[in-house]
Amino acid sequence: MLDGAIGTELDKRGLMGRASTNLEAPDVVLEILQEYASCGCDALTTNTLTMNRLYIKTHNVSVSVRDVNKAGAELARQAAGEDRFVLGDLSSTGQLLEPYGTYQESQFYDAFKEQAEVLAEFGIDGFIIETVFDLREALCALRACKENFSLPVMVSIAFDTEHKGGRTIMGDSAQQCARLLTEAGADAIGANCGSLDPAQMAVVISEIRSATSLPLLAQPNAGKPRLIDEKTVFDMAPVQFAEGITACRRAGAKLVGGCCGTTPEHIRTVAQRLDRK
Repeated sequence: MLDGAIGTELDKRGLMGRASTNLEAPDVVLEILQEYASCGCDALTTNTLTMNRLYIKTHNVSVSVRDVNKAGAELARQAAGEDRFVLGDLSSTGQLLEPYGTYQESQFYDAFKEQAEVLAEFGIDGFIIETVFDLREALCALRACKENFSLPVMVSIAFDTEHKGGRTIMGDSAQQCARLLTEAGADAIGANCGSLDPAQMAVVISEIRSATSLPLLAQPNAGKPRLIDEKTVFDMAPVQFAEGITACRRAGAKLVGGCCGTTPEHIRTVAQRLDRK
């Protein structure tokens, strides 16, 4: 069992889901992580999703890479205590690689390596690279972690559709992602976020399962995002979410958690269902 969303929980508290809250409102981040810790999670994720140098620079986030990632790791470790693992969270740079964008793979690699160095220094147990929609970017992050650290690395891709073998918005198929990430040394592979509900994610997990023997990870959103009064809303109830997680487990997922819109109650409901099974 992994945890659920941090960003949308920060949104509820009026903090706009920013990882800079590690420095600006650490007590709130710690409270959210502690709530997840009490739900039956085996691992907590650092609130450091996009805190790499490229994202920070291009999105004008006024924090240092070292300070925000150090704080994220320390807060997660404090909440996890001695009984749970801490996963250092890396994600997209928010930019595109050539020829679609202006960045080279070496620039992505260096940004991920720098972020990973800070997370590793401050006591994480492994890395999770998640919410990446470009397979090439995910491979850059994976290499940066595997070539410089001895910690395990999970890689989770954001898929846009479960049709045509499961596809990212860049056109990468689920089986292609599974094969290349396995070859590059990932320790676990899966899917999170994207435009899928939990049942659709189960279809993608099945596709990934057919192309790798690695442990599989599923962290769906609390349903598909809907726009209500100019706000993005995820409103799948905890029981329905837990049913979707059950479908993901049947499809082969061994590591499960939640992404956007999931709450401690969603994770608690999943944990209770797993106990009953």
